[in-house]
Amino acid sequence: MIRNYVTRKSAYKHSSSQFFAHANSGITTYYGHDVAALVKQLRPSAPLYVLRPDILADTARHFLSTFPGKSLLAVKTNPTPYVIKELAKAGMRDFDVASIEEVRLIKSLVPNATLYFMHPIKSPEAIKEAYFTYGVRHFVLDSKDELFKIMLHTKLAQDLVLYVRMCPPKNNKAAIDFSSKFGASPCECINLLKECATVAQKLGLSFHVGTQTTDTSAYERAIELAAKIIRDSGVKVDCLNVGGGFPVAYDESVPPLCDFVTSIQRALAHHNLSHMELLCEPGRYMSARCASLIVRVEHRKGDLLYINDGTYGGLFDAGPLVKAKFRVTHITEQTAPQSADSKDTTAPLATMPFRLAGPTCDSLDMMEGPFMLPSSIRAGDWIEVHDMGAYSLGMRTNFNGFGHADLCALFDEAPKA
Repeated sequence: MIRNYVTRKSAYKHSSSQFFAHANSGITTYYGHDVAALVKQLRPSAPLYVLRPDILADTARHFLSTFPGKSLLAVKTNPTPYVIKELAKAGMRDFDVASIEEVRLIKSLVPNATLYFMHPIKSPEAIKEAYFTYGVRHFVLDSKDELFKIMLHTKLAQDLVLYVRMCPPKNNKAAIDFSSKFGASPCECINLLKECATVAQKLGLSFHVGTQTTDTSAYERAIELAAKIIRDSGVKVDCLNVGGGFPVAYDESVPPLCDFVTSIQRALAHHNLSHMELLCEPGRYMSARCASLIVRVEHRKGDLLYINDGTYGGLFDAGPLVKAKFRVTHITEQTAPQSADSKDTTAPLATMPFRLAGPTCDSLDMMEGPFMLPSSIRAGDWIEVHDMGAYSLGMRTNFNGFGHADLCALFDEAPKA
């Protein structure tokens, strides 16, 4: 369940314009392609997420048709019920869940979904409920204690698909390297595969090279290590899960998805693993492009803009830990200023680098950017922060009482009658 934001179906008055709206699954839906025009019409005073279901569906279909295996949506990246339902419509049937709350959520929205409990450390209660109440059969582990826990709380089930999570080679070209938290060493993986082979109906090996990976060879190095582990274990391994990490071009170019797929397939063929069932866990790639976050400028001090959302709300990744430089667009109702001798009214406004400050009374609520915006920006203007579909909604808090955000959907065209 997503907490700390409220969707208001009647939050705005709808004037006669190119946009018209109706309530859909608890979210007001608009039709028209121009986000800036919609913002000028709605004049939001609270942070506003503009979901783009068309982009979400196109991205999902592209990924599903490009990746040559089973794609498990990483639910943590955007657990919004509306988004989950739209992805299910686009063909997503398999979901990577990390908690019993995510298990409950997906089963309530997509009852026939296949769930993969891919958190290496699970509570006994979560394992029991997932197996007996929701029919979860796919579990990951990276230690012998976790294997014993799974077997104990599924009552020695004979229909389990168990995945041993290995620690891949260190990846310096990932925004966050996951190897420091999860994953067994090669020697531990070999022993775990042998242990699991005696109790699992099917056996898998998994890894995650790190979030926002820009180096396609990271997958090749991980597959090379996986092949050695499988070979040295001497047991039959049925599945290989290459995890997530597929990048999104936020502030720089990144290799296209097809390059990562080519590297994966090349490594599988080279190490004679092409026969294995192949899985992956797309998250950021699947949902990042599907939403913008509209924030309002409340105050300006030189190059510092105080806005109505921040790192404790939807902009955690722009804060001091990740330091993401999201694309931004200025939205204003003021007339663009022109120099006295200028005759070109279409000339772009002069821009300058800005820092952003969130609304809380905490100095950590700062985003250094830099974010390039017109030098004329002022209080009352809005900023569209692009590519906010991944993590932003799920990581909101209500710190200092600033957790509220509104949510709407914008389709390019109205459905045909």
